[in-house]
Amino acid sequence: MSLKALAIAATGMNAQQTNLEVIANNIANINTTGFKRARAEFTDLMYETVRSSGVSQQAGAGIVPEGGKLGLGVKLSAIRDIHLQGVLNNTGNKLDIALNGSGWFQVIGANGETLYSRAGAFNLNEDGQLVNIHGNLLEPQITVPENSINITIASTGQVFASLDGELTPTELGQITLSNFANEAGLEPLGDNLFAQTEASGTAVEGVPGETGFGTVNQGYLEASNVDAIKEITEMIAAQRAYEMNSKVIQAADDMSSTVTKGIR
Repeated sequence: MSLKALAIAATGMNAQQTNLEVIANNIANINTTGFKRARAEFTDLMYETVRSSGVSQQAGAGIVPEGGKLGLGVKLSAIRDIHLQGVLNNTGNKLDIALNGSGWFQVIGANGETLYSRAGAFNLNEDGQLVNIHGNLLEPQITVPENSINITIASTGQVFASLDGELTPTELGQITLSNFANEAGLEPLGDNLFAQTEASGTAVEGVPGETGFGTVNQGYLEASNVDAIKEITEMIAAQRAYEMNSKVIQAADDMSSTVTKGIR
């Protein structure tokens, strides 16, 4: 029995180690623009039947009402990204755009594929096109003329430029967003980028401000949704759970030693 306790407690220690690694990544990205905290989720392992329920104990006897099943530990089932809104911070930069509500910016990946991001720190490349901080082009592409003296982005995503010598602003393009049936199914790629998967469902494109889509805020960036106090609380809980599992291993080892000494 002590050997089973050792194995069960070991799964608990492995689970809390993974839990701590997820928490560590959350804390590490507390200042990452558009970052969404993750949560480790666990499920119990299979059960060993010690005594079956719902069957006769012996011929002519009554049905066993409960029986007994011994759990064999815990396993990681998922690491879920929590896609809750982050706080919007005013940067004063005309090319910083924050999403307030649902939706994802669309950018072009290295292989021409469409990727998705909540990080709206944009800039201009050498051709005057809007790109993110890694140089990925915003999709649909928007090019700012060289003689632009001011850029205005409406909450509904229209991009305007005031051109030198002209009184009326010129519309340069429309920022569109994508939504997914299951945001938790998106694949994180690093660099604040996500890829569509079968689990996320197909991207549904729309305009900021439409039903189901958030609006854009020029001059703002969405902060990480990591709550430092919550993460510290979760970290302490993980540490305590790890310690309790280690105590179980120690107790099982002591019990095994007692039995061994008794046999000798």
